[in-house]
Amino acid sequence: MFDKVLIANRGEIALRILRACREIGIKTVAVHSTADNDAMHVRLADEAVCIGPPAAKDSYLNQSAILTAATIAHADAIHPGYGFLSENADFAEMVEEHEFTFIGPSPDHIRLMGDKIAAKKAVMEAGIPVVPGSDGALKDAEEARAAAADIGFPVIIKASAGGGGRGMKIVHDDASVAESFDLARAESKAAFSSDEVYMEKFLEAPRHIEVQVLADHHGNIVHLGERDCSLQRRHQKLVEEAPSPALNQMERQSIGDRVVSAVKKLGYRSVGTVEFLYENGEFYFIEMNTRLQVEHPVTEMICGIDLVREMIRVASGAPLGFSQSDIKFSGHSIECRITAEHPETFAPSPGLVTDYHAPGGLGVRIDSGLYSGYTIPPHYDSMIGKLIVHGANRNECLMRLRRALSEYVIDGVDTVIPLHRRLLEEPNFINGDYDIHWLEKFVEGN
Repeated sequence: MFDKVLIANRGEIALRILRACREIGIKTVAVHSTADNDAMHVRLADEAVCIGPPAAKDSYLNQSAILTAATIAHADAIHPGYGFLSENADFAEMVEEHEFTFIGPSPDHIRLMGDKIAAKKAVMEAGIPVVPGSDGALKDAEEARAAAADIGFPVIIKASAGGGGRGMKIVHDDASVAESFDLARAESKAAFSSDEVYMEKFLEAPRHIEVQVLADHHGNIVHLGERDCSLQRRHQKLVEEAPSPALNQMERQSIGDRVVSAVKKLGYRSVGTVEFLYENGEFYFIEMNTRLQVEHPVTEMICGIDLVREMIRVASGAPLGFSQSDIKFSGHSIECRITAEHPETFAPSPGLVTDYHAPGGLGVRIDSGLYSGYTIPPHYDSMIGKLIVHGANRNECLMRLRRALSEYVIDGVDTVIPLHRRLLEEPNFINGDYDIHWLEKFVEGN
């Protein structure tokens, strides 16, 4: 096992990794920008190293500064968390070249799954169903028009190296193909330094279902059930739950087994999430995330397994301490992402937290680095915490979530807590009857 881990991240995920390390006796090194001098993970880490000014490109994305900090602190391994450098294959390679352990998948798997076209081809060969689409990247608008005619409208043009909704264009008719193709390429080039795009069938009302996997270096692999992440706005998730209220036991067992079989064929290791669109009883692969997910706590709550701890153990070379038959799922869990944004306009709201009170009680978990007197910096993502609840069943979980949200106090800045409270009064959400387009329609209608 490692003696010391450097945490190459900030905020709630840095604190989450720190806690997992401390519970298994590993010392921690927090890296931080000057804007995060007073961050909670910096306060609690065994050591802290400032790596640059506030801008992420000069600090949390500064690979040489992070590696220098690891060298100075004599760290054994680097945990990237999520976001920032977590899916940067070049960084993972640099970590290994400098004789540190990268706590995550191999650079080859990060690179493979970061290329959406290559990933789609790889999982198809491994036996996972995919959304009907173009055979690779589209060269020009004419090829895009031909592909759309073959697939059938509506279609969606996507950036091969994309994510977060950037470089995506939905096309409903032939007359719009050329313009959408050009716009998608331009957005992709600006966001990802690549103008390569491809096309898929646009599903009208799917759900977003993802399967969590965990694999070691010894050929052992398990799945930890599925999560439903359909409540999204502009391709950004707001609420996640496990298990999905849309699946029956036969469907969840079938897709879990298929994912394990496919990921095993790929030779994957570490945690990973295989994401699908689900419609009319069919699953269609969209991507694989080669990192820890923001929504991993709902999985932890229903299976009792610390995913971060297991991720660290696997990276150290230890085998999984359990098999698929050992994993037992219990109850239901829902996570609400808490962001410092206006609950109606979604305008960012950084600033001083003048009062803070976190809800508690049985089955309530808060992952957050907030405290009263903390100033939320304007330089980073607006997510400031996660409220996760667990209940014996979905109804109890909803009741507990309603109570927890009523107790949650964050004053001095705007947050989306009022939006979460409104969602809990909506019959569609209460009944689990929603798809990936439902939340945007709800927000626009309110």
